[in-house]
Amino acid sequence: MSAAEPTTGHSGGLRVVMVALFINLLIAVFKFAAAAISGSTAMLAEAVHSLADTSNQAFLLIGMRRSSRPPDALHPFGYGTETYFWAFIVAGSIFLIGAAVSIWEGSEKLWHIAHGQAHAHGDVKWAIIVLCVSLVLESWSLRAAVQEFLHMTAGKGLRKTLEDARDPTVLTVLFEDLAALFGLAVALAGVLGSYLTGNPLWDALASIVVGIALLVVAIFLGRDSMSLLIGEAVPKEEHEQIVELASRQSGVLEVIHLRTMHIAPQEVLAAIKIRFARDLTMDALESKINDLEAALRTKFPHLRRIYVEPGFDEEKLRKERGIQPKSHESAS
Repeated sequence: MSAAEPTTGHSGGLRVVMVALFINLLIAVFKFAAAAISGSTAMLAEAVHSLADTSNQAFLLIGMRRSSRPPDALHPFGYGTETYFWAFIVAGSIFLIGAAVSIWEGSEKLWHIAHGQAHAHGDVKWAIIVLCVSLVLESWSLRAAVQEFLHMTAGKGLRKTLEDARDPTVLTVLFEDLAALFGLAVALAGVLGSYLTGNPLWDALASIVVGIALLVVAIFLGRDSMSLLIGEAVPKEEHEQIVELASRQSGVLEVIHLRTMHIAPQEVLAAIKIRFARDLTMDALESKINDLEAALRTKFPHLRRIYVEPGFDEEKLRKERGIQPKSHESAS
């Protein structure tokens, strides 16, 4: 068994989050000012959205910092999973709060319109200017996220990259920026529609559409973060490569099973049960295990925690003898 010091691997994600934090904070200030001047519900929804995005980045930074703490007696495997916890908080709380506020504001305005209580917009010129500037700034933030995402793909397709991603930080910022650009375009259309037609209905509908977009993103990111928080294995291809490499090692007769789990974006716990040659002495067996761990860690540096168990296939033996396994032994 071996355990190296953990590394969370957030260097690229940290740059993306810092860029997004600065841009969203700047945009939120502008949007709240424009919403106060114009009286636009869609603009207010967008201001809340940007404030939520700013909080998102703050929570992601907290997760990055806390996940880098070294192991201690209470948490011997370190704090890497805090990255997943804070990403889940971002998706489950902040996004949903932004979605709820946007949908509520739009619905409330629709109610006022239906009862003839809608108020005319103020000066929408500043709202339009702020929305256009925000589109440019959000595109800058999106560019940084896309660059890091393309680095993650490493020749994979989009779907494969999303399936194999074990770092929620970049994905959170990426989808957040995509939702922000979509929301800005919808809000701009709503403000212009209401201004040109004199009908506030378009502004209210835009606010609801922005909220629905946030809700969709929240559900997607929340499901992904929850899966990582529970514990995800390495991708299927990597699992097969680990088994193949272990099978080729001298003295290894069979890889009985391999269990892996990400305990941080770039830190994996691997437990592997192997049937070694029966003629090995204890010293030789220990040497073979050390060689196997070294080979695995050289090929897969993120296998920070490796536990090798010599043994035989108990399940296969039980089947041969016609013995039904007990429930607590099924994963042995």
